[in-house]
Amino acid sequence: MKTIVLTGGGTAGHIMPNIALIPELKKHFDRIVYIGSKNGMEKDIIKKFSDIEFIEIETVKLIRKFTFKNLLIPIKLFKSINSCKKILKQIKPDIIFSKGGYVAVPVCSAGKSLGIKIISHESDFSFGLANKLILKKCNLMLTSFRETCKNNKCIYTGSPIREEIFKGDKKNCEVNFKKKQPTILIFGGSLGAKKINEVVFKSIDKLKDFNIIHIVGKNNTKFIDKPNYFQKEFVDNIWDYFALSDLVVSRAGANSIFEILALKKPMLLIPLSKAQSRGDQIENANAFKRYGFASVLYEEELSPVSLKKSIDYLYRNKERYIKKMQEASSVPSNKLVIQKILELTK
Repeated sequence: MKTIVLTGGGTAGHIMPNIALIPELKKHFDRIVYIGSKNGMEKDIIKKFSDIEFIEIETVKLIRKFTFKNLLIPIKLFKSINSCKKILKQIKPDIIFSKGGYVAVPVCSAGKSLGIKIISHESDFSFGLANKLILKKCNLMLTSFRETCKNNKCIYTGSPIREEIFKGDKKNCEVNFKKKQPTILIFGGSLGAKKINEVVFKSIDKLKDFNIIHIVGKNNTKFIDKPNYFQKEFVDNIWDYFALSDLVVSRAGANSIFEILALKKPMLLIPLSKAQSRGDQIENANAFKRYGFASVLYEEELSPVSLKKSIDYLYRNKERYIKKMQEASSVPSNKLVIQKILELTK
């Protein structure tokens, strides 16, 4: 029985590219097992696939500030690796495909010690801590950005994209705007974005010439009754809302921006600040700005005035951004990633 183990989790960016590969992986593997954390969102997402086995493991996450909890990481990681070894010995996979994130480190470490072939994928412009560690363990490291390839293990493939993204139908959206005018889709990633939400709430009147679809994230709803404004906590069919939108305002998580790029939607990126992250979204956003794919508004500069100004600029120049995205070389990312997986399992 040909078996593949998928791993990666914590946020949607570490999960959705795995999901994007599942339809094609099913054609080549008899068994697909997903190893993830107990508390990450990967568990709930994978539950939707009745033919994918999900196995929980204890995970170890670095807290990016001084805390005595970090001193326990080596002990917890050692235990997690041993647990993963037992799991992998039972599964006997032909290959492990990792999307990074802290949950993937013990899985890949255990896999390396057992001689299992490993491919990992880095979505961001620069390596996250998990993939820096996994790079030493894996056979191949695939990347979404060409510039990220600075090692002989690295291969540029682009980012895997979900099939559903290309099947959006605006008729499936719940909105019922009374006025026909350009539509902006605003969302802050899988967990929402408090600062973006607060500024958008204050900007609705300023953006009266646009219809606004605002996905605020879990527990972030606020009652606002405006004819040009529609709010949802979360949507499962984001592709339908992409189909309805003329512009997209988003964080700069790699998974989201590559999906927006694939749809050729003019985008305003508001990356997570360095105060809240390692700066990966800023690097992603700056790269897309250099390529001419996106306009960027840094969170430190975000206000109702700057948001209105940035959206107006994006709309005036939308054709230029669309042209740049159309000119970009289209890498068949899913097929390339699958090809590398199959080559390594031969």
